[in-house]
This record gives sequence, C-alpha cells and structure tokens, in this order.
Amino acid sequence: MKAIIADLHIVAAITLAIYLLAFVCAVREVMNSRTSQGSIAWILALALLPFPTAFLYLVLGWKAFDDYATDRIRNGRAARPLRAKDLALIDRETSDKWPVQTKVSEVPFLKGNAVEILVDGKATFDSIFEGIAKAQKYLLVQFYIVRDDALGEELAKRLIERAKAGVDVYLLYDDIGSTGMPKRYRTQLRKAGIKVAGFNQRHKFLRVYGPGRINYRNHRKIVVVDGEHAWVGGHNVGVEYLGEDPKFGRWRDTHVRVSGPAALGCALLFREDWNWATGETLPAIPPESVATPGDESVLVMGSGPADKLEECAIAFTDIIGRARERVWIVSPYFVPDTDIRTALYAAHLRGVDVRIMLPNTPDHRMVWLASIAHADAMVEHGVSIYRFTDGFLHQKVVLMDDQIASIGSVNFDNRSFAINFEITMWFADQQTINGVEAMLVEDFKLCRQVDMEEVKSRSLPMRFATQAARLLSPVL
Repeated sequence: MKAIIADLHIVAAITLAIYLLAFVCAVREVMNSRTSQGSIAWILALALLPFPTAFLYLVLGWKAFDDYATDRIRNGRAARPLRAKDLALIDRETSDKWPVQTKVSEVPFLKGNAVEILVDGKATFDSIFEGIAKAQKYLLVQFYIVRDDALGEELAKRLIERAKAGVDVYLLYDDIGSTGMPKRYRTQLRKAGIKVAGFNQRHKFLRVYGPGRINYRNHRKIVVVDGEHAWVGGHNVGVEYLGEDPKFGRWRDTHVRVSGPAALGCALLFREDWNWATGETLPAIPPESVATPGDESVLVMGSGPADKLEECAIAFTDIIGRARERVWIVSPYFVPDTDIRTALYAAHLRGVDVRIMLPNTPDHRMVWLASIAHADAMVEHGVSIYRFTDGFLHQKVVLMDDQIASIGSVNFDNRSFAINFEITMWFADQQTINGVEAMLVEDFKLCRQVDMEEVKSRSLPMRFATQAARLLSPVL
C-alpha cells in the first residue's frame, strides 16, 4: 500500500509539473504573440492537452533569440557596413524610393556594385569556386545544407587549400539542414585550420534532443570573399543542386554574384550568425577602400525570428501592394499567410499581371499538399499559377513591374517569413531587372498553367489531404 501511495505521489508531482510548464508556456505565448490565430491554437492545446503540447511548444513555439537581437542592436547593424568616409556609396535616392525594404534591412541601398545572375548549379558553383580560389584574406561560407558527397568534398578541398595558403576560413552550417554531415567531414576541415560551427551548437535549449528537433533554422546561403565578392541564392551544397539526382533531374535554381560594397552587407549578416553560433565576435575591420566595380545599387536584407516584427513578410507585402503592372513570384514552396494572400488578390483585382511559378513535382510531401490548396485558391480568384515541368524548381525570385527584383533564400511560406533566418538581395537597376525578366520569360516557357478544370477535377481524397495539410501552414 505504501508503495502504491508513493507511486501516486510521483505521478501527481509529474502531472503538476506538466500543468505548471503548460501554464508558463501559455503565459509566454500570450506575452509574445504575433498572430491571434496561432496563439489561440497553442493556448487551447496547452489547456486541453498539456502533455505532450507543453513539450512540443518548447521545440516549436518557444522563440529564444532575444540575445541575437540584443547583439545586433549593440553592434549597430545600420552603422557598420561602411566607414563614415564611404557614405558617398550610399544610394539615398533609391533608399528613399524603397523605405520599407531599407528600414527592414537596417542598411541602405549601396551603389557601385557589379551583378551577375547565375542560372542553375554548374554556373553557380563554377563561379563560387573561382572566387574561393582567389581569396587572399578571408572566406565566409554559410549554407543550410552541406552534404558529404562529391560537391561537398570539392568544397572541402578548395577551402582546405585556401586555409593552408594562410586565408582565414569560416564555415557555418545549419544543424537540421546538415543533419547527415559526418564528424569526419568537419574534422578534416578543422585539422586544416578552418573554423567550423553549427548554427545552434551553442544553444542546447533550442535542440532539446538532437539537431532533428530544431524548429528555428538558418536557411541563408552566403559566400563572401575578402569582403569584395558575395554569392547569395537558393543553392545548397549537394550533387542534386547540380542536377545529378535521378529522382529530380534538372534542379532549376538561381544564385547571384555581387561584387562591390554590398558584399560587406553579406559579411555583416555572417558575422551576426557566427556570433550567435559560437560566442566569438569576428573582427569588423572595414577595408581601407571599398572597390566599386560596377554601377548598380543593391540592398542586402537579412530577416529572421530575432526581428521584433515579421519584417520579411512586411517587405514582400509592400512590394506586392505597390505593383501596378506585374508581380512575378517564383518559389518551390507556396504557403502564404492571410496578408500575402490578400495582397495578391488585391493586386490581381487592380489589373496587375500576377504570376506564381511553382514546382510540378514535390520534394516535401506535406508542404506540397498545402501548397496545392493555396495555389488552387489563387486560381479560383483569378491569379495565374504555373507549374515548372523541366525538372525541380527551387529558385526564390520576385520581379515587380520594371522597378525592383529580388533573389535570395526566402520561400513564400510562413517558415521563411517568420521562423527561419533568411537573406534577400534587392536590385533596383534596370540591367539586373532586365536580366531577371529574361530569365523568367524562358522559365515560363517550360511551365504549364493550372486552370479551373484541373482544380475542379481533384478527387475528394486529394482535396481533403490538401486542406488538411493547409491547416499546418503556420509551421510548414
């Protein structure tokens, strides 16, 4: 009998602890709420089913990036890209024209850049490897996914060669994106003097139990050479990005190389991420002079869960709202929130050519199903949906009128807009805008347009599956 009573006391204590944890989580959700719908869902689940909801909340809902935001403010992001003597490189006219993007980024448009659009994996990694080979001072390399395959080994070989030549080399990867990276891969880099870190390796609370439990991910893809050249876009390090995966065939993706002052903005974002990941502050010694190899203005926008507002969503909603002629959006994942959907519907109603290009084949089944539900709703409201048929579509590109274009790592889903750390390059010069337009015109030729007949022909089980997946939109 005493044993039974003792066991009951243990059960009661555990139950009380779970309810207390659920209460703490509920209070925190109320105090840090961004959307009432999401918060109400969490609070109801915590009240009705504290176990296991409280533990799920610790992994999926408990945002813990206050120190990231504090470090960013303390370091003064807006003041650091250039010395005072280089203020002439700030494009004030373009920055004033796009105040939302400028304020979200906390850095201005910088002029004097040369821009090259890189279509697909071969062009991208040929350019990156060429840049790595020319590094003399430092290399900053950051990818969401780094695989230990032929491309990953080629990257490692080239980084090791530069490290042995006396270049300071840093590699930052995301813990969940690079889950399969073996210890051997990191060890060979560290033995060569390369500093290697996982984004959340210093923050065990976010991991809970292994890297597979991380919800907040660093989705940025950045390579910076000597603060003079930067590469940003959709490619990760893996042979599938070269089109060598037999399942997907061609991997349609876009990167961009920027040479000039904007490369310093990319280095700044890497520096902030490295500080979070390791606790180590990289030297922030601006170059004696900033090269200006071109005449284009570029804005580097970093976004993520450390933002006080959902600033990424604000920036893209503003672009859609300002469109008068066209908005072309290309994304592998399309799971928009209410504000984005409303902005797209409004743009269509005022006569804007709204086109959304999506993959024809899935790589993540649940996101794919939710994307179908959202895309079908767009078709029903008159928005044009195109499915890319020449391989798998993974590029993240937006073109608005003849005014502005973006290339980066942001997908059109809640994860990219509110949960992941992302990077977007904004271009406001006609040369790059024309280049993006020409690229997308060719891509649209390889698409099929979804019509109402296709939407109505979906089977009842398919419609149920897509609508059920849509309910998970906030965390997909």
